[in-house]
Amino acid sequence: MDPTHQTGSKVERLGYPTGTKLLILHADDLGLAHSVNAAAIAAFEMGAISSASIIVPAPWTPEIVGWVKDHSEADVGVHFALTSEWPPLRWRGIVAPAEAPTLYDAEGFLPRTTLEVQAQAAAPEAETELRAQLARAQDMGLRPTHVDWHMLAVMTSSEVFAAFLRVARENHVPPAIWLDILRADAAALGVAPRLEQQVRPDEVLVDHYLVALPPLAPEALSSLYQGVIRKLEPGTITQMIVHLGYDDPELRALTAGHEPYGSRWRQADMDFVTSPETKRLLIECGVHLVTWRELSALLPATA
Repeated sequence: MDPTHQTGSKVERLGYPTGTKLLILHADDLGLAHSVNAAAIAAFEMGAISSASIIVPAPWTPEIVGWVKDHSEADVGVHFALTSEWPPLRWRGIVAPAEAPTLYDAEGFLPRTTLEVQAQAAAPEAETELRAQLARAQDMGLRPTHVDWHMLAVMTSSEVFAAFLRVARENHVPPAIWLDILRADAAALGVAPRLEQQVRPDEVLVDHYLVALPPLAPEALSSLYQGVIRKLEPGTITQMIVHLGYDDPELRALTAGHEPYGSRWRQADMDFVTSPETKRLLIECGVHLVTWRELSALLPATA
């Protein structure tokens, strides 16, 4: 039966019993580094994560796309990026600076912060870049299961957020819509107000999102994630976003001086998702891992 024509909660329409706790355990930033790709591949192959997304303009994207093409069961989306935050490794967008000058900083790269995007990015140029990133991924052979966002940058203005939704709708790809933060006062993070007014109820596929934020230390991540899993609400769908990688020379050099989402942080995330204790906790709490590919069945036939 088509889940879009069933009655009941989203969980029930996906075929799960009433009250089931569904969790997307999702790895961000694939393509950033070989270390990140290797960790994500290992986590996928262990069944430790259920989804991930790729930064298309990032330097190691061809490597991870090649793996995904050989592993069509992997649930992988496009991680739309309008920023390039790591000082030792900057990237440009797919659209050249001459065609989209407001998307670039004085050094010729995508800017380092979301607030810079908010201050200078023209929405038409941002939309052109989002479309180009999705098209590049598809040209490389990726069939994205969803689209999401790097550093919340698509939420910097009403116009850029509308472009994000438009690109997702026109390509009939599920968009990650973080209603909790859209409804909050998140101006300090660069999130524009009242964005939730643009969202259709039938495209909100995930009820809650969780991502660890600074100034949390890597040593505190496992406790945070365990607490979230224990408190998941029956009958809801949650996405927990992790940042995987190994605390190796490559990632230490890339993230030097930046503990949030740095090499120690990503190793801690990797240790958490792959630990036997986490697997036991998910079973103990009755949590079922799901994918964006499954959730896409909830989208209406015409977006």
